[in-house]
Amino acid sequence: MTSGDLRLRRADKSDADEIFALAREFALSFRPERAAFDAALPQLLQNEDALLLVATVDGTVRGYLLGYTHLTLFANGRVAWVEEAIIERNFRRHGIGRRLLEEFEAWARSREAGYMALATRRAAGFFSALGFDVSATYYRKMLTPPRT
Repeated sequence: MTSGDLRLRRADKSDADEIFALAREFALSFRPERAAFDAALPQLLQNEDALLLVATVDGTVRGYLLGYTHLTLFANGRVAWVEEAIIERNFRRHGIGRRLLEEFEAWARSREAGYMALATRRAAGFFSALGFDVSATYYRKMLTPPRT
């Protein structure tokens, strides 16, 4: 893959099938359901505090990143949070994840976010190389049973 093949852009409705396939690969605790996905996607695309980016190679979606900015009291304004980021298995280690995170960071900076963060147990070396520091432990409480 050459860098000329890679394009980043905001997602649109026509990307739904490819994003859904990646979301199914991403989820470990939940099994994405198409009806819920189809209900959420248009809302995310219209939400000015959300950014859904896709990375395409030769016109096919090979990765996506979903993130948000939101106001806080402790950080004196906005912070940015990466909720989901995944690259198709055969396209990892080609710079796609880095490019998605850089694009999200630029968007977060334009919205005057004080920092960006994410929760993951994977790819510690990757995130460290991009300037992320370990900051906290992630806790979660399930409010609904995971769907399988």
